Amino acid sequence: MSSRPNAPNRRSTKGEYIETDTGNKISRRAHIEGKQNIMLGGKSVLMAGVTLRGDLHRLQDQSDGDDRSKASVTAINIGRACIISTNCTLRPPMRIHHGTMTFYPMRMGDNIFIGHSTHVSSIHIASHVHIGANCVLGPFSVIKDNCKVLPNTVVPPHMIVPAGSVVAGKPARIVGEVGDGWGQGGGAEGEDWVEGGDLRVVVRAIKG
Repeated sequence: MSSRPNAPNRRSTKGEYIETDTGNKISRRAHIEGKQNIMLGGKSVLMAGVTLRGDLHRLQDQSDGDDRSKASVTAINIGRACIISTNCTLRPPMRIHHGTMTFYPMRMGDNIFIGHSTHVSSIHIASHVHIGANCVLGPFSVIKDNCKVLPNTVVPPHMIVPAGSVVAGKPARIVGEVGDGWGQGGGAEGEDWVEGGDLRVVVRAIKG
């Protein structure tokens, strides 16, 4: 797993979290497969029981004509100041292409909160998104900027949630808009955190 660089901080050798040089906090009880195919942008948190399936990735042909020369692409890319709560699973989406099982990279923006026990197979989640607990985000779904997914929501495969939407239900449907001022503030010392806001203050408050 890389965050350019993402080596453990030697000062953080005990406790719940391993803190990297870029400020990521990774629970010692997280389950991370294919670390070399996962990118963390910095100051993000992976809590206990989180599963990241970086081993589910596609190989990209090189241009030198050597059939043996294939390089893996980043399977999961998580932006800055994201919080993945306990027992969540992030699994890149997959489809059968020309008879072959092919996985597609998952991309996530900044300041995303994912509630506990949520399963994510989206292909893209934009920035300033708040996802509640016990949700399912189906393969190739897209969550655009400044959205709120209410708890226990099931977002169907390939659904695109427009920017500024509130979605709920099984299957998900748009039930409202987040409104003006969504996510504003919450990033400075002494400010209360707000949904969709800057998550750095929450990340700083999480201790190992």
